[in-house]
Amino acid sequence: MDTQRLILALIFFFSLFMLYEAWQREQRAPQPPAAATKDHKPSEQKSAAEAPPTPSKKLEPPAPSAASAPGVEPKLASGDTIRVVTDVMTVDIDTIGATVKRVELSRHRATVDTSKNFVLLERDADRVYVAQSGLIGEGLPNHNSHYVAGSKEYRLADGQGRLEVRLESAGANGGARASKVFVFERSSYSIGIRQEVRNAQAAPYGYYQLVRDGNPPEGDSKMLPTYTGVAVYTEKDKFQKVAFGDIDKGKTPYSSNAEDGWIGLVQHYFVSAWILPGSVPREFFTKRLDNNLYAAGVIVPFAKPADDGVLSQQVTLYAGPQDQDKLATIAPGLDRTVDYGWLTVIAAPLFWVLKTLYGWVGNWGVAIIILTVLIKVLFYPLSAASYRSMARMRVLAPKMQRLKEQYGDDRQRMQQAMMELYKTEKINPLGGCLPILVQIPVFIALYWVLLASFELRQAPFVLWIQDLAAADPYYILPVLMGATMIIQTRLNPEPPDPVQAKVMKIMPIAFSVFFFFFPAGLVLYWLINNILSIAQQWQITRTMERAAPAHGRR
Repeated sequence: MDTQRLILALIFFFSLFMLYEAWQREQRAPQPPAAATKDHKPSEQKSAAEAPPTPSKKLEPPAPSAASAPGVEPKLASGDTIRVVTDVMTVDIDTIGATVKRVELSRHRATVDTSKNFVLLERDADRVYVAQSGLIGEGLPNHNSHYVAGSKEYRLADGQGRLEVRLESAGANGGARASKVFVFERSSYSIGIRQEVRNAQAAPYGYYQLVRDGNPPEGDSKMLPTYTGVAVYTEKDKFQKVAFGDIDKGKTPYSSNAEDGWIGLVQHYFVSAWILPGSVPREFFTKRLDNNLYAAGVIVPFAKPADDGVLSQQVTLYAGPQDQDKLATIAPGLDRTVDYGWLTVIAAPLFWVLKTLYGWVGNWGVAIIILTVLIKVLFYPLSAASYRSMARMRVLAPKMQRLKEQYGDDRQRMQQAMMELYKTEKINPLGGCLPILVQIPVFIALYWVLLASFELRQAPFVLWIQDLAAADPYYILPVLMGATMIIQTRLNPEPPDPVQAKVMKIMPIAFSVFFFFFPAGLVLYWLINNILSIAQQWQITRTMERAAPAHGRR
């Protein structure tokens, strides 16, 4: 196998890897940790008061009925809408269950129609994604119960840092009374939700669940699919993903009972999650509901009542972008929802460098260009070795052509003669392989950085490139990249195999079409990398040809 064939194979398998990895992010099922099976059983060493609730029918939150489940019937039974407007979001709360049924992010544009704001949570005829909460206990309200509020609209006023919205639910026959208090803060995508219970006969359990349909988010690319599904994090088991397909199969790769952690739903660039205070017993659950709906949530026992006899429990609902810096401050492990896969150890430092460069230049496209140059400089010695190997092969091209003419269709004798020629000239045809293999993990890691980082979403570069996370609308960058690949092919020695030579000529065109669907930021990286490679390869080839002008004519 000569160097050209090896390079072709590496490019081919690298492309397959990118497609396979993208498909796996949607389909694969994480393996449960070794200790997970133990955690599904209630602890025998704890008293009933200390043990977290076990996964029994009694403790499961009531499932939405056919009449009240959101989005099930066109004639959906729902209550009034309480609208809350802050400086970063508009939240609609349904008085049935005090359910968060819509979250519109006013600082982020929609994926398809950029004239509109991005909507993360929503309940309509085509889409269901809501945040429900309630109480488990006789006579206590759940997400099907009716609540009332003092007003239909609340606004965070200029200069106001905090806003509270209270909804009340009266217990049956004058029994326990419950309230839900929603707390909003300026410039925050976190919503505090406090459940209060008065006159309760026994300490109840609170439950908090996200209910979503199994459809991909709007604008999700079929060429570059990203993960949409459940995520669970605990200090013990760390970050676990539970795809909707896993829920269908009853797989639970997370520990149900825990003392810490959060549960949420992840999609490209955005996340919603229920976050509880640390060291509070909790039980995570996932399940499939009817009509392609999935629930992911947590059950939490109430603590002892305060001096005034009020039972209170507060959690946080985060519903916003995957801003890694902010997520890390909200809850441990929440920044892991930006998933770079098995190359996180390389991808995370690359993103840090990219973010630092952006802080200096103020343009993500320029930052990508500078990062590409830095990576090229870092790997210069390795890539130079590869180009020297190809340059030596180019010098030998006349001799190889004579061998081809001499042996004609006798491929076996021609291969033997070529190996003798390599041995005589002291050339290792595989000499350029190792440098390429070493760089591939970095290329793949950078691929995931540019694909998964929220910061590049709708980030403009120059002129027609107004979104580095979307495909080039006029395909100019992919065409330019194809042109650079053609130039690279011509700088390399032509393979003696005519079939392989034709493949090498067709490959730049095929790759250009392939990259038509890639985000502009990725294509920009490959374009700049190709331009730098051409310059480096041309310089090395010219130097070697001048140093040995008669090498190929002996």
